[in-house]
Amino acid sequence: MHHILVRMGYTKRDMIFPVSAAILNRIGAYQDVLEAHSSARIDLIEWKPTQDHSVDITNETIDLYRYFDATLQAEFIYECVEETIQKIIPEELNFLGKHDQITQQINVLVTLPDTKVDLLIKFLNQNNGKLSKNRRTKEFEELTDAEIGTIEEFYKAILGCVWAKLKRHDLPG
Repeated sequence: MHHILVRMGYTKRDMIFPVSAAILNRIGAYQDVLEAHSSARIDLIEWKPTQDHSVDITNETIDLYRYFDATLQAEFIYECVEETIQKIIPEELNFLGKHDQITQQINVLVTLPDTKVDLLIKFLNQNNGKLSKNRRTKEFEELTDAEIGTIEEFYKAILGCVWAKLKRHDLPG
């Protein structure tokens, strides 16, 4: 899919177009689309198991796949590309902008290495904007309760509602 998007000029070669997020949002429909073609042909394929737990096709099957109607599959991919362009990419860009904002706010408040700031934001993401007591004592013992409280407020104000939307797309963080 990425190869075709690059060849058609929709994306650049070194860019990953996150259409897989849209497919994951519709995983049941994706399975249905795949099975729409293969299920109708499965009874026409003769096979036997191999010793390496694979299968050996024993009849000619090329005509089952040579000129099939891929309209259903193409429509599905089109819908996923459309969702990626209209929804997923804008939401991800919004999240990245907000991530930069909270990173800057944290850096103004406390001095931590960038990797530790990223880890702190990741933990806040995982726990709905709160840093667990376990993480406070194990990872961020240098921060005071007041600093943690302020950072949690930054998170709530900047990322709270954005992150809730993005969790559905399994994006970084």
